This record gives sequence, C-alpha cells and structure tokens, in this order.
Amino acid sequence: MTAVRHPTLDVFEALLDGGPILLSGGLGTELQHRGVDTRLPLWAAAALLDDPSAVRQLHVDYLEAGASVLTANTFRTDPHTVAASGRGVGHAMLTEIAVQLAREAVEAARPGRPVLVAGSVGPVRECYRPHDVPEVAVLRDEHRARIEALAGSGADLALVETMNTVREAVTALEVATGRLPATVSFACREGGRLLSGESIAEAVRAVEPLGPLAILVNCCTLPVATEALEHLLRATDLPVGAYANGEGHPEDRQGWVFEGGASDSVYVAAAGEWLHRGARLVGGCCGTSPATIRALGELLRTRDTT
Repeated sequence: MTAVRHPTLDVFEALLDGGPILLSGGLGTELQHRGVDTRLPLWAAAALLDDPSAVRQLHVDYLEAGASVLTANTFRTDPHTVAASGRGVGHAMLTEIAVQLAREAVEAARPGRPVLVAGSVGPVRECYRPHDVPEVAVLRDEHRARIEALAGSGADLALVETMNTVREAVTALEVATGRLPATVSFACREGGRLLSGESIAEAVRAVEPLGPLAILVNCCTLPVATEALEHLLRATDLPVGAYANGEGHPEDRQGWVFEGGASDSVYVAAAGEWLHRGARLVGGCCGTSPATIRALGELLRTRDTT
C-alpha cells in the first residue's frame, strides 16, 4: 500500500525553493524580556496558562518580522516537566493550547501565506546536562507522548531541538516517523561536538537514515554555531541550518540573564557567514527577538537582490 505524502513536505520544499528558510526566534527569553513570568520548571510554557495573549502576540510579531516556520510554545510541555510543575493540567492540553495559539497568530498575521507551525520537542530532561538523559525506553515513552500530542493538535512538523546526545535525537526521530515530519537540531560545544562529546559527524550518520527534513545546530554561541555548521556541511547533503543564542546567557535559577552575548548586528553578521557557507535555514534561539528575525529577513532580501 502506497504511503500518503504528508502535506508539510510540499510546503517545506516550496519554502526551500524560494531561498533560505527564516525560522522564528526565542520564546522563553523574549517572554521574560517582556515581563512575563517564566519561572522554572515550566519556563515559557507557564504563559500558556497565565498569559496566553502574550504568547499569541509574540508569535504574531515573529510572523510580521518574516518568519515562515513558527515554533509553537511546546519546549516544556513534556509529561515529566508538566507533572513536576504541579499545575494540575495535562501535557496534552498544554500542547493543544500552544499549537492553537500559533495557529491563531498565523490567521491574524499571515492568512493564506505558506507558514509551517512547528512543535518544539526538546530534551526530556535538562538541556545542558547530557549525563541526565534517561535510557532509551524512557525516552521512547516520553517522546511518543509528546509527538502524539503535537500530531493530535495539528502541528505541521516536529522541531526536535537542543538535542545534547545522539541517542535522544535518534529516539525522538524514530518516534516521529509515520506521525509527523521532523527536523533535528543539536546543542553543541567547541570542536564540532555535541554537549555529550559525541561528534557531529557521528550524530549525522545516526539520524540521516531516519529521514529528517533538515539538520541544524542551536542554543549555542555564535562561534560554536559557525564551527558546528561547517561540520554539518561536510557530513551531509541534507539542508542544514543554525539558530544560535543572542543577547544574554543561561542561568540556573532564572533560566536566562540578559547580560553579555551577541547584539543583533553581530548576530546578523554571523548569519551572513552561515548563509555564505551554505546554510538553508536560519533563525534565533535564546536571547533573540522579533527584531533579530526582522534583521535576518532584511539580510535574506538583500542577498536576493545581489
């Protein structure tokens, strides 16, 4: 029996044919910057209950800045984190709210234009602690629950992101197969390696057979992203991309502190280098804003006219 082609594939390919794809930017850090309570453990997902209008407006701002892939606020709507929050709501309900808010933003800001709503699928434990990643059986159960909730809520694709080990990236993609098209993005450190110490080349070899639409790097400094992207380009013929951190840095208690990091002008200069080297997708991670994405959009338009 012939498998039915997922409609997301046609939209994604059309977006790629039109030039590099512009992703949206940071959610949790920008909500924090706007005065929304983003205390851990739910981080940005708390706003789905406490201030949904702020989430919707931020999505609108990213779309008006030019993003064609809008990331729903589901990075922390996993079963483990939602249960630990004690908020008395299920992870599937939070996921549904997040996807619905993204859809409402698309209807408000970009009706009738090609936009993909991506469900963020982050690590099931802490982003920067690869030693805390559970065994595959636990990963499979938790990622299945997340991706089934995303598919049931109408997300267009799974943005498997900030993966700090190969085994979690592989497990999440395996679960997504047959449920949602997916991209995969790795959290990296210097030397072309994941936070786990595994090489980017090793990670690419592991995930390529699972058919991701693209392979990216994210949630790292600009120099690390530039180096990691070079390793990606050598390791795969799939579309590759990067969305790094901008202003500020992570902090254990607050999640993020707006000190140091990269200004938008420095960020855009680095993104120009990514595009020159062959990146097909660019956007922003923590510490980036609609202003960052707007500046990236201007960069893309400038490239189109030269």
